[in-house]
Amino acid sequence: MQVKIVVRVSVSDEKSRSKALKIYVGIWGVESAALSGAEKDQVVVVGESIDAVELTRQLRKGVAHTELVNVGEDKKEDTNKPAAAVVTPHSAEDHQIPASFIRLIYYLLLR
Repeated sequence: MQVKIVVRVSVSDEKSRSKALKIYVGIWGVESAALSGAEKDQVVVVGESIDAVELTRQLRKGVAHTELVNVGEDKKEDTNKPAAAVVTPHSAEDHQIPASFIRLIYYLLLR
């Protein structure tokens, strides 16, 4: 299950923002982290089985004041799921040229 966490970070300069992204990406289970919001003060983190409390604690410890805005499922994954595929086993016979085809080619070449 993909989890999407939105966190508001109190940083003002670009160096602090990049440091915050490095901290987020370093946490186990995080697949992507991106800045969002009008003032680029929110970080959207997507991943599998991420601990939101640990995420917030790490950022408070490393950069600045942080508050959780939203924690929930990532809905984008559900819309992109492919339909169930039917898989058929292949045998060596599937890749052989049929004898009737070989006879046809032989007939056309000898004409």
